[in-house]
Amino acid sequence: MNESSWGAPSRAGQWGPPDQGTASPLRGAAPPAPAGPVHDWAEAAQTRPMPIVPDAGGHQDDDRVHREIRDDLDHRDDRGAARLSGPLFRDEKPQEPMPTAFPGSPGPDSSQNPPQPKKSAGRNLRAAIGVGVGLGVIIIASLFVYKPIFIGVIAVAVVVGLWELTSRLAERRDIRVPLVPLAVGGTAMVVAGYVRGAEGAWVAMALTALAVLVWRMTEAPENYLRDVTAGVFAAFYVPFLATFVALMLAADADGPQRVLTFLLLTVVSDTGAYAVGWRFGKTKLAPRISPGKTREGLAGAVLFAMVAGALCMEFLITNGAWWQGLLLGLAVAASATLGDLGESMIKRDLGIKDMGTLLPGHGGIMDRLDSLLPTAPVVWLLFVIFVGSG
Repeated sequence: MNESSWGAPSRAGQWGPPDQGTASPLRGAAPPAPAGPVHDWAEAAQTRPMPIVPDAGGHQDDDRVHREIRDDLDHRDDRGAARLSGPLFRDEKPQEPMPTAFPGSPGPDSSQNPPQPKKSAGRNLRAAIGVGVGLGVIIIASLFVYKPIFIGVIAVAVVVGLWELTSRLAERRDIRVPLVPLAVGGTAMVVAGYVRGAEGAWVAMALTALAVLVWRMTEAPENYLRDVTAGVFAAFYVPFLATFVALMLAADADGPQRVLTFLLLTVVSDTGAYAVGWRFGKTKLAPRISPGKTREGLAGAVLFAMVAGALCMEFLITNGAWWQGLLLGLAVAASATLGDLGESMIKRDLGIKDMGTLLPGHGGIMDRLDSLLPTAPVVWLLFVIFVGSG
């Protein structure tokens, strides 16, 4: 860069202000033209003509002149900035607008679009099947070997389910439900139902509710009503409904077969809903409660359960008829679906996906009891209507 790029000499070979005899641009004379090439920014600042202002005296006139000069310079700076808009550096390329694809034409990266993911089953099927088979072996072995052993299996499932439910209530809503009276009273309900029938189950339920109310009195009175209400609900939801399985087992003629029918129909209903819904499900059944359930899955549950019910009533239940099995299967599909939706409502309210992690591929015990618990009183009642209490 040479020296002339910064300005023009006022005298030959000298730099500095113009001669005293040179007319000032404030008095109407134009500034001398710069000699040689001038840098862009210097040219914009030095070569623009100054406004011609008539001679006037006084400080007010000087102030007005200065304001007019500043306004004119600001205006010209704006125009110069507009001319100088663009990339800041000479080797910088301006950004080009992104091409707009016409409707129906592939985008610039259409060849690299990832493929759509395949429809997934949503859980570890291998683990779920393995756990299900293991539970089935334990249940069947205890069911047909010695009835009291199966009563113990029911009691263990009830206690674990109560522990999961009360733990989630405490974690997510700070609801302090006393577990000890619930566990003791729940076990007493199952045993009383097997030994004394429905009357014994109701008495045990009432005593359990009373024990929850008294137990909670040992703590602070804040939230007492909320905690005992949740405790009575837990006592009814888990152990009391499970007592109807013990009532089915108590039948002398075919108690184990009734329990097996109950379990088979519930599992078949769940499996049919899962398989048909995963393969053909499109119409949501209750999207606000359980987005994964579909009407097609419900139809599969009804179909599978009715076929299984007809077979079970014909070949497992004493004095049973196939048409009774059709009605039984329909009722099981409805109650199992409602039970599943009911627990989904609880889990959505608590903001959790599963009640626990005890069973790989299934979640917790309560995630397996959700459809069994509401179905137990329905099946017990239909057995009493169709073939008697046994």
